[in-house]
Amino acid sequence: MKRRNFIKNTSIAGVALGTGCSAKAATPLTKFGLKGNINHSISRWCFGKYSLEELIAGVKEIGFSAIDLIGPKDWETLKKHGIDSSMCNGAEINLVDGFNDKKFHDQLVKNYTEMIPLVAKAGYKNLICFSGNRRGMSDEQGLANAVVGLKKIIGLAEKHGVVLQMELFNTKVNHPDYMCSSTAWGVALCDALGSDNFKLLYDIYHMQIEEGNIIQTIRDYHSYFGHYHTAGVPGRNEIGDTQELNYPAIMKAIKATGFKGYVAQEFVPTYENPFDSLREAVEICDI
Repeated sequence: MKRRNFIKNTSIAGVALGTGCSAKAATPLTKFGLKGNINHSISRWCFGKYSLEELIAGVKEIGFSAIDLIGPKDWETLKKHGIDSSMCNGAEINLVDGFNDKKFHDQLVKNYTEMIPLVAKAGYKNLICFSGNRRGMSDEQGLANAVVGLKKIIGLAEKHGVVLQMELFNTKVNHPDYMCSSTAWGVALCDALGSDNFKLLYDIYHMQIEEGNIIQTIRDYHSYFGHYHTAGVPGRNEIGDTQELNYPAIMKAIKATGFKGYVAQEFVPTYENPFDSLREAVEICDI
């Protein structure tokens, strides 16, 4: 199942999904010591075939303690096991109806006004948001609209110490018509808002497809990036040597910026044992 369908169906309620598998043999899962240079996480939807309890057990066995895209319904389960909600969700309408269109502002402002204090009360920091699709709108108009809508909630985010993070998507493969599809547009939005409580979720997979030049972009604009996602290009699967991105080099570039946030694996596993995929990805990124 694609992420857009997962979020649509599980913003707060949550369901179990299936993922594709290849014939690669499973190997026993073993703990290994992480170096501590990268704060590792995993996006919940990619491992939707597992219950949250099973996913928690898997990530703890590998040696990290954070999961992305978890809403309020599941926060107590995370807390019970000492797992961080590294990117909270549940306030968004969906991936296509966002802050770039004023007709969605009333609902979005209501949702985020309710969610921001909940995120803070739970002791979490990051809350995802989306630009929405263009629907024939110019980038300039969409930017102006997004500033109007986000300014209605950014003060509340600042008050509660919550960082709103707008994710960058590609329009060439996965999200046709999405507006926040370039680093330049996202940076312009950050500058217009002028708040440390609004950042970009820099999705390495999406931006490799949309514009490339990943490492230089990280070096130039890292102060605007509050969170990172990974996946292999092409295919959005494992991040090893069957795809084109050099993830060890990318992680070294992220580390060199002094980044202290999370890097979340957001690939769709194909191995027979998906936790083998996750362990391999963490090893690759643990520079």
